[in-house]
Amino acid sequence: MVGLELAMSKSHICTSFERIIPGMAQEYREDPLAYGESYGRSSTGNDQTEYEDGQYYDGEGGERGLIGDTYRKFRGKYSGQPPLGTIPPNGGPEQPTGLVSGLFNSLHGAVHGLGSELQQRVSGRASTSSHTHSGPQCDNSMHDQSQNRHSSFAPQRNNNGIKWYVDGAGYMWAVSRALEQARESIWIMDWWLSPELYLRRPPIKNEQYRIDRMLQAAAQRGVRVNIIVYKEVTQALTRKYLSPTIPRYLQSLLPRHTDRFSSALTALGLAATFASLEYLESENQLMNPFVPVCSSHTKHALENLHPNIAVFRHPDHLPDAQTLQSSFLSSLQNLSLSAKTASSLPLDALKAVYGMNDDVILYWAHHEKLCIVDGRTAFMGGLDLCYGRWDLNQHPIADCHPSNLDDTIFPGQEYNNARVLDFQDVSHWQKNKLDRTRNSRMGWSDISVCLRGPVVQDLRAHFVERWNFIYNEKYDVRKDVRYSRLTFNQNEAGIHQQGPSSASARPYSPFPQSYRSGPSPQPDQQYQSPASPYKQNDQVSGDVFPQQSSRGFDFGEDEGGSRGFGSSDQDGRHHHHHHVEQGIDQIAGALRGRFNEEMQRMEGNLENHQRLHGSSEQAGVPCQILRSCSKWSHGVAIEHSIQNAYINVIQRSQHFVYIENQFFITATGDAQKPVRNKIGAALVDRILRAARAGDKYKVIVVIPAVPGFAGDLKDDASLGTRAIMEFQYNSINRGGHSIMEMIANEGFDPTQYIRFYNLRNYDRINSSASMRDAEKSSRVDFAAAQQQYNDAVELPTDFPSQGDDGQNRGFTMNRQDYEQYQQGTQGTRERQGMGNRRWDSVSECYMLGGADIRSVPWETGNVSEIDAFVSEELYVHSKVLIADDRVVICGSANLNDRSQNGDHDSEIAIIVEDPAPIESYMNGRPWRATRFAATLRRQLLRKHLGLLRAQDPERPDANFEPIGVPNIYDFGSDEDRLVMDPLSDSFLNLWNSRAHKNTVAFGRAFHPVPHDDVRTWKDYDNFYESFFKKSEKGVDGKEVRKVPARYEWGHVVADNFSPGQLGVGELKDLLSTIKGTLVEMPLLFLIKEDIAKEGVSLNAFTEEVYT
Repeated sequence: MVGLELAMSKSHICTSFERIIPGMAQEYREDPLAYGESYGRSSTGNDQTEYEDGQYYDGEGGERGLIGDTYRKFRGKYSGQPPLGTIPPNGGPEQPTGLVSGLFNSLHGAVHGLGSELQQRVSGRASTSSHTHSGPQCDNSMHDQSQNRHSSFAPQRNNNGIKWYVDGAGYMWAVSRALEQARESIWIMDWWLSPELYLRRPPIKNEQYRIDRMLQAAAQRGVRVNIIVYKEVTQALTRKYLSPTIPRYLQSLLPRHTDRFSSALTALGLAATFASLEYLESENQLMNPFVPVCSSHTKHALENLHPNIAVFRHPDHLPDAQTLQSSFLSSLQNLSLSAKTASSLPLDALKAVYGMNDDVILYWAHHEKLCIVDGRTAFMGGLDLCYGRWDLNQHPIADCHPSNLDDTIFPGQEYNNARVLDFQDVSHWQKNKLDRTRNSRMGWSDISVCLRGPVVQDLRAHFVERWNFIYNEKYDVRKDVRYSRLTFNQNEAGIHQQGPSSASARPYSPFPQSYRSGPSPQPDQQYQSPASPYKQNDQVSGDVFPQQSSRGFDFGEDEGGSRGFGSSDQDGRHHHHHHVEQGIDQIAGALRGRFNEEMQRMEGNLENHQRLHGSSEQAGVPCQILRSCSKWSHGVAIEHSIQNAYINVIQRSQHFVYIENQFFITATGDAQKPVRNKIGAALVDRILRAARAGDKYKVIVVIPAVPGFAGDLKDDASLGTRAIMEFQYNSINRGGHSIMEMIANEGFDPTQYIRFYNLRNYDRINSSASMRDAEKSSRVDFAAAQQQYNDAVELPTDFPSQGDDGQNRGFTMNRQDYEQYQQGTQGTRERQGMGNRRWDSVSECYMLGGADIRSVPWETGNVSEIDAFVSEELYVHSKVLIADDRVVICGSANLNDRSQNGDHDSEIAIIVEDPAPIESYMNGRPWRATRFAATLRRQLLRKHLGLLRAQDPERPDANFEPIGVPNIYDFGSDEDRLVMDPLSDSFLNLWNSRAHKNTVAFGRAFHPVPHDDVRTWKDYDNFYESFFKKSEKGVDGKEVRKVPARYEWGHVVADNFSPGQLGVGELKDLLSTIKGTLVEMPLLFLIKEDIAKEGVSLNAFTEEVYT
């Protein structure tokens, strides 16, 4: 980044570390530290490192310019200024500037000066706090100072049932179970929702479980379906709405007596202004969605199915053209244009285009993932119901089935690898061009939960608030009968209930038929499954509710009949004092009625209290809903209770924190602009407290190797990804204020307290002899047959899916190639497992109980075996924090400013503090952990270490079911004991040694980047591009020709192995050492480079979108 100098020399690093931690330098002498480096600080302590326009600029905390490097190139060209970073002699005079340079200086000054004011207008952050506090609570009056913990809109609720899901296969199966049993309402809030997504696999056997078909069937049953999806940015602003009309109009406003020179300068200023705006928009990634989602397709594909389905898209990033032009013109109508005022046009123009209209939300997105069924069962977490999310715990990245296309697991755009080719035109799924015979998909690691209990009502309230906010803002004026406000009532206990009827009052069974034979769960069976086929001691966390009391203080009828004061004897005759007794009966009846009413009211309050907060005998699971939202997203004051909870839980943690997240961008103080969230500060504070006290304390962080979807990191199109990586490295170990540097500056080795990891896996594409023989026998190319299979399983919902015999076949369109190919596979079955899907994926080989890769057969066909192996990063999309095996925060919020600050992306999360204890260990000592947190943490770590068995999508277990069927976990198994104590030396040695061995093996076989051997762009060329990048060569001055890459992306670098079968054996020996998917995060990657150079797309106006 601007203001940061190159890394220090190796000797300087070792000297610095010797000074910080005496006696430790020799241990690290062979390899420079990945932290603690100096970034341009002079011996006098002056941090000013950049010279520009004759001035020094602060290296730390300095802001980017909006025009960025592009402007400076123009300025340097016309004014003769020294190149960026060139420092003139002390006291050197400023270089003279010319006329053109002066105009560019005016343009740059005005645009750069727009800075924070413009960003605040666009993001709606005019009323935000600075977020520079290290504690969890805001002291700014602009925030909702509620009495709820973490300043959340919702209090902690007791007596909830909660269940975790690791990865998409189990989660989406559970969602499908809930959707097919919905009776009243389905509410979905997603960043992206793909109507053609299959919730169960393989698709050919589960046609009815495609989302659009499930929602259509529910709507036909009378279920009301309400969906909110993020509306992506799709249009450039200036080119569409303003040019060339506005420049011509502005020029016409010049007074008649304006001289030619001033008129020319004004025209030049206008031209420069709008040219810069158009260039910004043509190059700026903000003007297009990062992932080409299509909310319009989602809306129309679903609403066309049934009038009971209503889909809202939000936000509207722009007003219509007429409103925008009117706003722009009115802001400049009274401007007296001249050569002097022309320089102010960039400021006024940008304000008018981007900041003056309250309807403009350019940056931020709705990012929640939420599904509520019948107001009673809720699903939330990191998983959207969209393409690319469904996955198994072994994460197969090959899905080529030459012996039977019906075994396909990832049809169409579901077979996606954004590092190679991102989603293309998702409204026409068949346009996916990724060749599954040559390319792998990208695996997806994620976490979500299912809930039932009082906490679901807070999620309902959140959804209703969002729905009505969008309805009032956008849909009310349309007067479409499909759209209406949602309502809910608030009872005495503070629980929101939908009116006019309560969905929670209707019976709901989450159990599949195989689970329904037993009795209903009793309230004291907190972790038992009703008639579950799984052992009771394996149950984890289930559905917990107090039994509804039917016992009242009733002095009326009992089992023997009337039991009041005015009873009659058996023959019906009254007692002697009939009239007196009749009067007494009347009085007693009145008193009895009043007494019963009062007692019933009290009992009802008691039941409500127990339902909300539990009883002393049975409290259930305390949970609290957290969120990030503000005026633009929810029509409320800024709330960042998720960040508050993160900080609070970290500060209060006693022994360890486990974080798994898609991003890691945070600040340790006020010097890391533009990053504002202080989760990093909380980590540093807690680690230093432990270090000074001599306590053993660990933080484990798992994040993606590449946090965005780019191909070659060196390409210009990868600027956004490089920017995110730079912000992450500056949060972790670079820039002078990172977490590791702050710890090292206090004299402690940060790697003893906090470490970072990534995930990666491999597979083998079955393009063996079975494919070759099937193609030869059928005379149909495998790709053509696969395409027809894809076309069929992704047919529109209203397309007939039954044959003449009424059987579901899924194929009622042109399928000649498919059928012909399938017939040709008959002779290719078996063949050592190469023709019966047994080895269509080898991802089981690094999981528990999987075959040794060295024993897996191969028959050479279209490619050699060594060319069939592929590897890719396993994309971490989880958003979870687990502390001390007692507390869990899980939701949609990433660990960055966008998710944590409240005024950016909207998010939802839950903090869980399960009271059910389990005996465990911490640092070798007995420790009382809690069931939900401990089992989730152990499940995740075992998956990453390869200590779980591979899943079969056609053999779901209890972890695939909704709440009501508890999670199962094999307490006491050998694998469980390996991960039980997260502070034990045995676990830490296993974790770190396995990560290291996997890293070494992947590095030698596949040369993945990022990698610690790549510290400069020259290293990048040698390690990666020399093998995988297509080159261009001119022949004798003639036309440039394309030279294919030596190897395809993600394939084995065969240069590192012997030729022929000997090399295959060497490769398999190496791959056999890989267990699980855990690898080390390369903290030295490009440490000697400015990863994200400032430019048109990365500047003061845009950089905050990457944080």
